[in-house]
Amino acid sequence: MERNSYQDIKNFIYKKLQDVDGILPPNQIEFEISNTKSLISTVGLDVFARVLSVNSVDKLTDNDWKRMQRELETYFNVHMDKGILVQGTEQQQRDNTWWTARQKQKNSHYYWNRYKEFIKKSFPSDVVKTIGEDTDVIMDNIEDPVVQNFSRHGMVVGHVQSGKTANYSALVCKAADAGYKFIVVIAGGMNNLRNQTQERLNESFVGIDQGIPVGVGKLGNIRKELLPVSLTTKKQDFNKRDANRNSQGLNFDNISSPVILVIKKNSRTLTNVIDWLEAQYRTQIANHAMLLIDDESDYASINTKEENDPTSINKKIRKLLSLFEKSAYVAYTATPYANIFIDHEADNEDVGQDIFPKDFIYALDAPTNYFGAEKIFLNSNKKYLVEIDDFDDHLPSNHKKDFELSSIPESLYDAIRLFVLNIAIRNLRGQGNKHNSMLIHATRFTRIHQKLSEKVEDYITNLREHILAYGRLSNAEKQSNHIKNLKKTYKLRHPNSEFKWEEVLLTICSLIESVIVREVHQSTKIRLEYHKDKVTNAIVIGGTSLARGFTLEGLSVSYFLRNTVFYDTLMQMGRWFGYRPDYEDLCRIYMTSNMYDNFALIIEATMDLIDNLKRMSEAKMTPKDFGLSVKHHPDSCLQVTARNKQKNSKDIFFEMKLDGHLKETSWIHKDPLRVTENLQTITNIVMNLDKYNEKKPIRVQGSYLWKDVCKDTILEFLDKFHVYTVDPFGIKSRMPIDFVKKYVIEVDTLWDVALYSGESNQEFEVGNVCINLQKRQARDKENYFEITNRQVSSGSAETISLTKDEQKLLKSKSDRKGAREMMKKPLLMLHVLEVEGGMKLAAFGVSFPGGVKSNNKTIKLKINTVYIQQLLNEEDYDD
Repeated sequence: MERNSYQDIKNFIYKKLQDVDGILPPNQIEFEISNTKSLISTVGLDVFARVLSVNSVDKLTDNDWKRMQRELETYFNVHMDKGILVQGTEQQQRDNTWWTARQKQKNSHYYWNRYKEFIKKSFPSDVVKTIGEDTDVIMDNIEDPVVQNFSRHGMVVGHVQSGKTANYSALVCKAADAGYKFIVVIAGGMNNLRNQTQERLNESFVGIDQGIPVGVGKLGNIRKELLPVSLTTKKQDFNKRDANRNSQGLNFDNISSPVILVIKKNSRTLTNVIDWLEAQYRTQIANHAMLLIDDESDYASINTKEENDPTSINKKIRKLLSLFEKSAYVAYTATPYANIFIDHEADNEDVGQDIFPKDFIYALDAPTNYFGAEKIFLNSNKKYLVEIDDFDDHLPSNHKKDFELSSIPESLYDAIRLFVLNIAIRNLRGQGNKHNSMLIHATRFTRIHQKLSEKVEDYITNLREHILAYGRLSNAEKQSNHIKNLKKTYKLRHPNSEFKWEEVLLTICSLIESVIVREVHQSTKIRLEYHKDKVTNAIVIGGTSLARGFTLEGLSVSYFLRNTVFYDTLMQMGRWFGYRPDYEDLCRIYMTSNMYDNFALIIEATMDLIDNLKRMSEAKMTPKDFGLSVKHHPDSCLQVTARNKQKNSKDIFFEMKLDGHLKETSWIHKDPLRVTENLQTITNIVMNLDKYNEKKPIRVQGSYLWKDVCKDTILEFLDKFHVYTVDPFGIKSRMPIDFVKKYVIEVDTLWDVALYSGESNQEFEVGNVCINLQKRQARDKENYFEITNRQVSSGSAETISLTKDEQKLLKSKSDRKGAREMMKKPLLMLHVLEVEGGMKLAAFGVSFPGGVKSNNKTIKLKINTVYIQQLLNEEDYDD
C-alpha cells in the first residue's frame, strides 16, 4: 500500500494510545497529539522520519491535526455491551461455568491470547474486552470437551457486517485451547466468501498461509507442536486428496494440535468431509470433540422439506455432527428468522436431530461506532439516503432475465460521480492507502449484471478521458459537460466539504485511472480482489453473490434497486452496514422511497424481536419461546421465511400474536371522501360512548378515557373505518386490520377507549366532548399520507388507562412495552390529527395488553396465496 505522512504520524500516535491499559483517560488523545507536535518541532521532520522508519515526512496543516484528533476520538471512544443469553430448559440445569472457572485457574490459553493481541491492532480496547466476555459465555454453553457424549446446538445473532467473524474467530481459538480437536467452519455458499473467511481464519488462528507467517503468526513465539493443521487453503476448498496430503497421515489420536477446515456450504463438499472421516474412523468418533460453526446459518442450512426427506445440505450437516459422540453446533447469523422455523422436535435416525438452537441463543451487541440500520433508516433527516425514482424507463422493477438494457438512469451516473469524488476526498484526508468500493445491486439476473457493467464501463471510460484532457485546466467545467456534472454532484452531495472544488478535481486527475469495474456473480470472468500491497478502487456490480457475508472494503456509495420484502433477503443485501471509520459522512445509499420504507419497517420489527429476546432472558424463557415470538410477530408476514415449504401449498395460514403490541394507522387515505367518512366514524363512536356508555369519561390532561366498553362497539368502529393498505396483510401500513377484527371477535374481553387531545388551536367537538387536534408531520405520498416515523401516538399515550401507582412502576413515561404488560384490557386509541396546511385527518391505534410471557391464543387467518406466489416468484432467478 502507498504510504503518506498523515497516516504515518497518525499510526505513531495510534500505537501510543493502544499501549494505554483500559479506557483512555480524558484528554489523552489531545495530550499525545500535542506531544507529537512538540517532538516534531524540536527534532525536525528529517529526524522524526527516522523515528518512524520512513524516508521522509511532510508537514501537516492545522486542519490535518484537527481531523486526526476527530478520527482518533471516533475510534477510541467506542463502547460495546455484552450480549443477551436465552437458554433451553435442560441447558439451564447444566453447569454453565466450566470454561470461565477454568480460566480463573490460569491454564494455558495459547490461541486466544495471541488472537487477543492481534485484534488489539484493529479494535478498541472495550470491544476486545467484550469479544472476550461474549465468547466466554458461548464457551460455557457449548460444553467441556472432556465430558462424555454430548450434543449442543446454539445460535449467535449479530448485526449485518458488524464483526461476527471476529467473534467466531475468538470462539475457534478458545475451543482449541479447551481441547476441541476438530473444528469446521461452514462459510456461506459462494467461493468468494469461503476464500475470504479462510484468509481471516489463517490470520486469526492458523498463523500461516502457504508457509508464510500471517496475522497471529507474525507475533512470534510460535509453538510448532501447537500449529493448527488446516485441511483447506485460501484458494482450495476441502477435497480428500489434499486433506490426506496436508494431514500427512496424522489423526486425532496422535497429534496435540487442532484440525480446522473452512468449507463452502455445498452438498458435495460436506459429503467429501463425511467420507474422509468415515474412511479414517469406522465407528463413531468417541474421544475427540468437534465444533461446527455455521456462518450465515439461515442460508441453505435450514430443512425446507418434509422431515422424512430433509434438504441435502441440512441432511449433510446433521450427518457430519452425528459422526462424533461429542459435538457442538453454533449457528451464526444476522437474520435469525429462518432458523426458528426449524422443527425443534425433528429427529431422523439416519441423519440425527435437526439443528434448531435448542440449548442457547446469544444476541451480540454492536459497538457504538457501528454504521448500522438504525442510524441509516430510522434517522428522520435521511442523511445517508438519496431517494430515486428515475429508473423505470431504463430498468423496470419487474424486468425479466431477457430484458434488453439500452440505457442507465441519471441517478446511477450521479452515484458513480459521487464515488469518484469520495475517493478524492479520502485521498485529501490522508486515507489514500485505503480501498474504496461502490455497490450496484440493481437486478437479480446475471445477464443484466453484465449489460450494466458494460454501460458503467463506458461511462467511466468517457469520464476518465475528459478528466485527463481537461481536468487540470482553470476552466475545466466549461470545457467538458462530464466535469460540469461532476462539480454539480459535488456541490449537491457534499455541500459542506472541507475541501475546495479545485483541489478535489486535481486529486481526481491523479487517481481516475485507478477506478475499475468488477462483476460478482456465478459467471464472473475477472475476480474482485483487494490486494494488501495495492489500493483497489472498484465499482462492484452483483446480486446474491454479494449479499451473503462478502465484505466490500471501503464501501461508500450503494445503488440499490432490488425489490424484495423478505426479512432475511433484504437485510443481507444491506452490504452498506458495517464500519466506516473516518468516512461515514461520505456514505450515501441510492434507493427508492418504497424500499426505504421496507427497510425501516423490518428494522423496527427486528429491534422489537431483540427486545423480546432480552425480556425472555430476564424471564428464563427458552429458544423455543423466542422461535414462537418470531413466528407469530405481527410484522412477520413480510418475511414468509419458510417459503420453500409454502410455495406449492394451496392453503397458507398465518398465525399472529397481537399481545404486547401496538398497531396504528400510520398510512392514512388522501381521498377527500374517505377522509370525511373516517372523521365521521370517530365522531360516531365518541357520540355513542358519551351518550350510551353507563360510565362517564375520565379526563386525563385534556384527553378522554372511557372504561369497560363492550367489544361490539369496537368492532362496529373497525368495520366502518377505511384503513389504507397496499398489501393483503396491512403489514406495511402497520395495521393488520383483518387480524385485529378477528381478535375483537375471538377474545372475550371489555375494552378501554381513549380520545387524545393535542397542541393545535383547531378543536374537535362532539356533544360534551371537546379536544384540540394533535399536530403531526406527514409525508405526502401518491394515494395516502404517511405519518413521519410511523408514530401516530406519543410515547406516553398508552399509559392513559393505567392508575397513577401503575405508572410509577414504569421505567419511564414512554415505556410502551412496560405499559402493555400492566394493561388489563386492550385499548382503542382515537386520534384527530392536524398535518401540514391545517388538514384534519382521522387515525387510530390499538394497544394490546401482555408481552412475551402472555399466553393468549394467536389469531389465525388464511392468507392470499396469489400474493405469496408473486413474492416467491421474485426469488426464482438469481445470480
